[in-house]
Amino acid sequence: MNYLELLKLASPEVIVVITALAVLTAGLTSGRGTIGAAVSAAKLKASAGDTPATTATASAICSAVAALGLVVAVGALLILPQHATLFGGMLVITPLNSLFKIICLALAFFTVLLARSDRASRNPGEYLAILLLATIGLMLLVGSEEFLMIFIGLELTGLSLYVMAAFDKTDMRSAEAGLKYFLFGSTASAFTLFGISFIYGMSGTTGLAAIGQKLTTESVQPLLAVGIVMTLIGFAFKIAAAPFHLWAPDAYQGAPVPSAAFIASGSKVASFVVLGKIVLVGFGPVHGSADWHAMVAGWMPVLAALAALSIVVGNLVALAQSNVRRLLAYSAVAHAGYTLLGLVAGGRDGFSATLFYTTVYAITLVGAFGVVALVRRETGGDDFSNFSGLSSRSPLLAGCMAIFMLSLAGMPPLAGFFGKFYLFSAAVRAGGNHGLLWLVALALFGSLISLYYYLIILKVIFMDEPATEISTFKVDWLQKFTVGALALAVLLLGVMPEILVARVIAAVP
Repeated sequence: MNYLELLKLASPEVIVVITALAVLTAGLTSGRGTIGAAVSAAKLKASAGDTPATTATASAICSAVAALGLVVAVGALLILPQHATLFGGMLVITPLNSLFKIICLALAFFTVLLARSDRASRNPGEYLAILLLATIGLMLLVGSEEFLMIFIGLELTGLSLYVMAAFDKTDMRSAEAGLKYFLFGSTASAFTLFGISFIYGMSGTTGLAAIGQKLTTESVQPLLAVGIVMTLIGFAFKIAAAPFHLWAPDAYQGAPVPSAAFIASGSKVASFVVLGKIVLVGFGPVHGSADWHAMVAGWMPVLAALAALSIVVGNLVALAQSNVRRLLAYSAVAHAGYTLLGLVAGGRDGFSATLFYTTVYAITLVGAFGVVALVRRETGGDDFSNFSGLSSRSPLLAGCMAIFMLSLAGMPPLAGFFGKFYLFSAAVRAGGNHGLLWLVALALFGSLISLYYYLIILKVIFMDEPATEISTFKVDWLQKFTVGALALAVLLLGVMPEILVARVIAAVP
């Protein structure tokens, strides 16, 4: 294969890299925003070019370049061949990989639009360039079936997200969020790499398909089992599954809102895609039997325990929250447990259900964080009190937030309802002798608990009186389009889920 063909197959990633460099250049040449709390008055006076108008212009230019680059990358993905493999699985093109690269690019696109209304837009070039680098990491994660490239993608994504979490220099909570996310993320990376080294030592390969073939012909050695469990623990940190979720509440609450939205959506989608490949392709032969009791020696009990603990801890702790972003963080822990149900069920149906649910959840959460960003900009906070009377201030935002919260709660006819129904039915069908029935019952109970705290948010929005004298919110057409489009997508995927389900099922091998 010559370099021209290689460049063609890797063109989506190349386009995003070029876009990141272009955005960084545009941000540096069109003016930088000032950091008010950290710059002296003398420097503020000297920075004649750093007026709010200049900053807004720079933000608009950088956002337009970033959005255009992401759209072009999606177009490049659509013209790629159906199947191709480069460098022994380091870059694999399949319908599944291409579909979820498009989903990751779409989530990045909406995050770019959200960033315009946040404090991160003070330095738009740097912020959006880091966001695009994180997107490249997600694309490498999704598009690889080789452990070394998966780890490189994890690190590129992780390092970018750490910086995005700590990007707001005017808020001490942002620095705290970035530090905690970095410490826990580096620990997760250590677990993952150590587990991969054990797997490589026992199997002699880092390719997922080759590992699966090796496990088919040989018995599982204790050291290999340790490597499998350590790798799963490393990914449990990434998806914020309990008890490895301790970074999530502070990261979600302290990071800039667009950063929190991308951490909660894009990284979760890519992590579940990769985790599903590892579990079903690489480690699948460990539990080849459909009998629940025959799976005790495999990874199945580890995932089942993670799912059960995440559902219980996430829902119960969310009941005590009074901050919307912190509530969404503990809610994310519970949703990680729901999503793991599909991987516990195993097979093509379980993996398809996991992929559909994590996609729907990501879209919903980006929309919810979009509303949080606008409320925070207008009221200065994101506690429950800041959402009081939102229906009278901005009926559009209130209606969209209702759609997002009810979808997260699993209410019909929204996408969250069908996603949970798909997951739970796949788990019930897969559990031999009703082996997974207890986990499905626990998930149903957790969904019932979650309905309470989601309705509390809606009660504050629609029934409480405003705590301040702000009459209406200033929401421009682009912000209305972003939040409204995400709410419409959630509604559409609930009414016509086959739009996405058919593509996921057709793409899953």
